[in-house]
Amino acid sequence: MIRLNFSIELNYDIYDSGSDFIFNIHAATTPHQNVVHEQLHVSQDVRSTIFTVPETGSRYLRLQAGNGPLCVRYEAAVEITHHTEDTANLQEMAIDQVPPHALAYIYPSRYCQSDRLHNLASREFGGWQRGYQRVLAIQDWIRQRVMFQSGSTNASTSALDTILEQVGVCRDYAHLMIALCRAVNLPARFVTGIDYGVDQTQRALDFHAYVEVMLSGRWYLFDPSGVSPPMGLVRIGTGRDAVDVPFATVFGAVNPALPLITINAVSDAAQGLVLPFHTDQALSSAIV
Repeated sequence: MIRLNFSIELNYDIYDSGSDFIFNIHAATTPHQNVVHEQLHVSQDVRSTIFTVPETGSRYLRLQAGNGPLCVRYEAAVEITHHTEDTANLQEMAIDQVPPHALAYIYPSRYCQSDRLHNLASREFGGWQRGYQRVLAIQDWIRQRVMFQSGSTNASTSALDTILEQVGVCRDYAHLMIALCRAVNLPARFVTGIDYGVDQTQRALDFHAYVEVMLSGRWYLFDPSGVSPPMGLVRIGTGRDAVDVPFATVFGAVNPALPLITINAVSDAAQGLVLPFHTDQALSSAIV
């Protein structure tokens, strides 16, 4: 079992008659990710509500704040007990076998134009043995062609842009992998979270984007950017692409500061807690 403690602090300077916010910063709740404890601090004395999306366990915080500084700080400890599977057992599914709740993750979406990548995906991956190894081939293809570079893209960058520019950040790697998977009829979706184990000489701690692909009726984790072991990924939001799960949606005039994020892992053999590590097994932490 993995236990991760993390904190997220968001700071804003609000002007022009206040603003409304929808935050997606709470740790998701699934049968495999348990929130041991959590604490939320909002600097302004305002009413807030939290609601959960049952299909994914994603949780959203909604509030309205007045003019002036606003600090939202969320701290949590989560325990993740991954479902593990021998990759040889994982198969792709025919379209008529895909569960109804997963059908939305086959279609093109704003940042994942899978309909524009069908010929490329068929040429590059059509000959691969279907199953987990084909998904790995897509992931490896992206890693070989896209260079990780902080600040190289923006909020409008799509999978098509990443293929052309061959540079990006975790969000861009995720969008491209999702688009290529969908182009060969693999259900794939976008997940946001915090990652433990990142090389901080490569990038500062930030929100992280990764991918889930459905094989044999279950969602399995992939991190195409390769910056951290999938076992160290905390789940926050799950959607078709980044448009579904921004960490903050702001309605109003604000000046935001960069997020402040910390994370650490707990090792305690007596409690069965181990540090995240790389494994050859397939991992899942989602609601099936």
